[in-house]
Amino acid sequence: MPRKGMRSLCFSPRTPSFSISRQSTSQSSSSTPRRRFTDSMIDQTIDAAASIIMKWDAETSAYAKVTSLLYESKREALQFIRSVNDLQKTMHLLVADQESSSEKLIRAQNLMQIEMKRLQKEFYQILSMNRAHLDPESVSTRSSLTSARSSMSDFDDEGSPDDEIRKEGDSISEIEQVSSMAMADLKLIADCMITSGYAKECVDIYKIIRKSIIDEGIYKLGIEKMSSSQVNKMDWDVLDLKIKNWLEAKKISMRTLFTGERILCNQVFATSDSIKESCFTDISKEAATLLFGFPELVAKTKKSPPEKVFRVLDMYYSISEDWQEIETIFSFESTSAVRVQALNSLVRLSESVRWLLMDFESTIQKDSSKTMIPGGGLHPLTISSMNYLTLLADYSNILADIIADWPPPVKSSLPASFLYSPESDDSSAPAISVRMAWLILVLLCKLDGKAKHYKDISLAYLFLANNLQHVISRVRTSNLQYILGEEWITKHEAKVKQFAANYEQLAWGEVFASLPENPTAPITPGKAKDYFRKFNASFEVAYWKQSSCIIHDSKLRDEIKVSIGKKLVALYRDFYNTHRSTVGDERMARLFVRFSPEDIGNYLSDLFFGTVSSGSSSTSTSSSVSSHHRRQIRSPLRV
Repeated sequence: MPRKGMRSLCFSPRTPSFSISRQSTSQSSSSTPRRRFTDSMIDQTIDAAASIIMKWDAETSAYAKVTSLLYESKREALQFIRSVNDLQKTMHLLVADQESSSEKLIRAQNLMQIEMKRLQKEFYQILSMNRAHLDPESVSTRSSLTSARSSMSDFDDEGSPDDEIRKEGDSISEIEQVSSMAMADLKLIADCMITSGYAKECVDIYKIIRKSIIDEGIYKLGIEKMSSSQVNKMDWDVLDLKIKNWLEAKKISMRTLFTGERILCNQVFATSDSIKESCFTDISKEAATLLFGFPELVAKTKKSPPEKVFRVLDMYYSISEDWQEIETIFSFESTSAVRVQALNSLVRLSESVRWLLMDFESTIQKDSSKTMIPGGGLHPLTISSMNYLTLLADYSNILADIIADWPPPVKSSLPASFLYSPESDDSSAPAISVRMAWLILVLLCKLDGKAKHYKDISLAYLFLANNLQHVISRVRTSNLQYILGEEWITKHEAKVKQFAANYEQLAWGEVFASLPENPTAPITPGKAKDYFRKFNASFEVAYWKQSSCIIHDSKLRDEIKVSIGKKLVALYRDFYNTHRSTVGDERMARLFVRFSPEDIGNYLSDLFFGTVSSGSSSTSTSSSVSSHHRRQIRSPLRV
């Protein structure tokens, strides 16, 4: 037990001071032998250290005040560092040797303080003067280049690269060399100061300078602190630009800013895990939390233009794509707040996507426009909805992750009699397939309701065929084909054929009915004239009625025209060839037989391009041949 008596000096390398304490005067004869230096050897060590230390004391030397030790002479700098180590060992020996002079310990302590001030100055100068070479991008680039050095050497062995590659390589090598030297010097000083008990002084300097670099980098990337109310008040165009900027800023900051700082901390403070963690956390935590907090603010905004979902998905993808890197860079327990913030943003973004999809569905269901599209053409709701869905399909992998555990929609919300109602069981289908099929189902249901506004039922079926065909075409030419599958496409193509057949029957049924079932059966001249008269009238009515119709899809247009043409032209040709002469002489034939089978084919070929009529907003896409045929069809019918 310690007791009052003899006094000895006790030195603690952790703090730049010494103290006098009392120790027991009794010593065990079996105590561990200690190595003792003679007074002359201790004096020699302290004098040698004092020689170089005082040379670089900025308070007594004007030369030392304006000159960098490490830049002036590496050899002398290493000698300076060695003197610190020698001095520290000497101080420990002086403390251990109770017969030593306290004056020597005080002198050594004063020299140590001068050395630490010098090293602090050097440490600060290196950090300040090498901002360009120690910026996170340079550090992260250096790390990448180092790992790729061997592969470059292999390339050089095979043959010399061209001049441009060599010049670029030389430039990178120069930057890498400067960066490497600066990092090595920083590590040398940090190791020395930490060992000597001056870790706090070293770390404080490092944190102040490096945090300013990270904060400046984040600011230059356009990341600023904002409140939820500020984001809510922004016009969408402004917010959209900020989101685009964030996407680029996040990419750069993860690739260079935080990666580079983590590498630099790891290398400079390689000897101390706790200091390494403390530095990186204090330097980057605030900036990283600010960076990953922005998506959460966007996700919470009340603004919901249709395009917002794509920006939200972009941000979700940006974070999820780099999640492994985020966990690696911010792996310390003290940086868990960054990981938590990034995760919170992912959760909020996924919730926002789900809400926006429900809003999209609601927008379709609430569409109350009763305007009939001229000619049974494409409804704007069909075009905008499929544009939206095909763009969504480009995010299929992300969407699959977001809605994987989203309960399937309640199908009872659709009318029980809805003709698109799916027959197959989709309980085993992926959630994204079920959701996309559902959204299209909602659209088709709404279109079915709009078709009922047409007084002409044949036009209603053409409207349904047109719009469903557009849906199928967009599915086939986008990632929706992989999401929905071939079975879905085949089923809906059959529905288009059904609509087309219904249109054909209703629009052209009277023309078919105007001719006898057996066109080649013998009939009287009067009957023949009556059949030709009925055919002329019904064909004229049907043709002019359908001439304003439009079919946007060329394949569907041709299929419908071929279907009508094959039946009508073949039937009329048989009747024409058999009974043209039955009506009488040439004068009578010209009076009752107004169309040849070729005329019928030509008239049909001009259909479904749409025409401009008085009071109609339909667009004319008909050719000049169409106009010629219409002039032909008018003149004989006026006779």
